Amino acid sequence: MNTTTSQTPEPEGSPRPARLIHNESTTEIPVHLLFRDEAGPRSVPLEPAVVGSRAGTGEQPRIRRPGPAKPRPVAEVDPELVERSARVLPGVVGVVAGVCGAAGCVATSWWAGTLPRLAEEALRLPEYGGAGLGPMQWAAYAGAGALGLFGFAGLARGRTGGAWVLDLFGRYRGTVRRTGLLWVNPLLLRRRVDVRLRHWRSEPMPAADGNGVALRVVVLVVWRVRDTARATLGVEDHETYLHECVEAALARIPVETPGSGRGSVEATGEALTRRVAQDAGAVGLEVYSVQPVRGEYLPEVAAAMNRRRIAALDAQHRASVLTSVVDSVEDTVTRLTMRGLVELDDCERKALVKDLTVAFCAGRGEQTQ
Repeated sequence: MNTTTSQTPEPEGSPRPARLIHNESTTEIPVHLLFRDEAGPRSVPLEPAVVGSRAGTGEQPRIRRPGPAKPRPVAEVDPELVERSARVLPGVVGVVAGVCGAAGCVATSWWAGTLPRLAEEALRLPEYGGAGLGPMQWAAYAGAGALGLFGFAGLARGRTGGAWVLDLFGRYRGTVRRTGLLWVNPLLLRRRVDVRLRHWRSEPMPAADGNGVALRVVVLVVWRVRDTARATLGVEDHETYLHECVEAALARIPVETPGSGRGSVEATGEALTRRVAQDAGAVGLEVYSVQPVRGEYLPEVAAAMNRRRIAALDAQHRASVLTSVVDSVEDTVTRLTMRGLVELDDCERKALVKDLTVAFCAGRGEQTQ
């Protein structure tokens, strides 16, 4: 490495700058670095560097080492919030408890003497004068009424494709996925969740193609709720969260319009599906497919993009026609010469190729018209 030193007179009273040796092309090297005592040879790892300089200052470029790329943050939910089965009883238990409570209230009314005569005759109860409403009677009323209320209020019907998330004073108590008549503690708050496979066709959403041109895209999402606890308690509304995940994916991934080709559209759908499945999986949603089904440019750029697409199709058509003509001319000339039908020198070969090319191009043009 060739280095040169420069010394210039300095005015009195001005601070003395550090002595530097200027590299011809890269950077500034302090003098004291050349005289450091090293125990042995030192290897310097070669890594990509970004060279920058300040324009207009006369300053030499400086080497800045790029820092490590930060990993993309992943959405996290409370790890203890995992779906588990709730404790429920068969519905017959609630029916029996409710009937027993109602029978207890009738018996207490007969004991207190408040049961109407018609009811006594209908139930064929023996005549009894009644002991009146005292503390014992009121206690019996309370116990029988509570038993009847708990029995009938806890009855619920489980349906296929649906589940209940049970919550007691803000604490998760389990999920009910059973079907049929069940008895659930009436003190628990029930939240209905649809766990069936669902399709969601979005409204036109903003996106961009591979060139950064704005689009309006309609996507079809196939999904279902896998973990009801996280989907219900991990976010405020899991459907709204899924919509926002789709919008975020469209903002990051270039979208090819359905008219761009089947392969490009499928690749875009796979990329969107992976991104949305990763984001929505943290809240218990399972995404099977995110496919763009319709895309169109904004009105202000639609005309220009249509002209561009027509020009690309026309160029592709011309290239295919030219390739076909060249192959036909080559095949014709090769057959004529290989079979010995004609003997051509270079000038005659060029003239024949020219005439055949014009003839084939004219024939192709008539066929396209």
